[in-house]
Amino acid sequence: MGVNASVLAIDAGNSKTDVALIGGDGTVLSTARGGGFQPPAVGIETAVDALGAAVEQALERSSGPVGPVTHVSACLANADLPVEEEQLAAALRARGWGATVEVRNDTFAILRAGVDEPRGVAVVCGAGINCVGMVPDGRTARFPAIGRISGDWGGGAGLAEEAMWFAARAEDGRGEPTELVRTLPGHFGLGSMYALIEALHLGRVEFERRHELAPVLFVTAAAGDAVAGALVDRLAEEVVAMASVALGRLGLLDEPAPVVLGGSVLAARHPQLDTRIAELLAARAPKAVIRVVTQPPVLGAALLGLDHTGAAAPVHERLRAQYG
Repeated sequence: MGVNASVLAIDAGNSKTDVALIGGDGTVLSTARGGGFQPPAVGIETAVDALGAAVEQALERSSGPVGPVTHVSACLANADLPVEEEQLAAALRARGWGATVEVRNDTFAILRAGVDEPRGVAVVCGAGINCVGMVPDGRTARFPAIGRISGDWGGGAGLAEEAMWFAARAEDGRGEPTELVRTLPGHFGLGSMYALIEALHLGRVEFERRHELAPVLFVTAAAGDAVAGALVDRLAEEVVAMASVALGRLGLLDEPAPVVLGGSVLAARHPQLDTRIAELLAARAPKAVIRVVTQPPVLGAALLGLDHTGAAAPVHERLRAQYG
């Protein structure tokens, strides 16, 4: 007799994928982890093949043969536009993993992991920055979040590039002085911004490692550097701008509503950033309640799946309890 599996939850980011098989009573039947999900780089089918490896591992780890899964709830990186969600949902349906399939951007998983019901707004700042919101009647708020062409600013990579811009200009005299001219190259054991620019340009330091400079920026700001501090304040302004706009679109500005903060930059709890976000949000959305999510996003994908199946509140509670 097969195991009763209600939801196959998938949270797939750029660097890793988490899969959880959830029973009809909210019990986690099995889990698995796989590699990153990057359809823009490898194509949809190859990317879904990588998901499939993790899914098959989760199915094999279940305590018994798994019967038909009721619903697949997949929160995927690089599903930034509705048309991309539709394309990815079609690719997942073709694999036959469940009777129904819903694909959302992975930011929705972080939001749902951080709220008790599908209601609120989340801002995620990791390598990039994104914001989504939802309410129980199914309405959502979101941004394209595909970089500067969609009006985005911030994220670890963006902060690092901005810090290097100011540091380069400070060193050669075009800009105002900043300690970033020493702290940024010093992170890589280099003595000047010129040396760092050369190392990045020639590939002696991999360009992808520039995100390592975001924590350096925060340390420099905390030490009192005005240029670094201004960049931290600008990130706070961006976070609050996204959150308040999303709250407004959903009609949540005039009532208590959670604003969930997630991603490596926001989860690091930098004091200056936290304080400035709280100040600005109090001015623009005074009834908003800030939460920093600590639960894994795959929990959010699973809860969204239980929302879809109409599971009762105790089922949601049992699932959440297993993730601490």
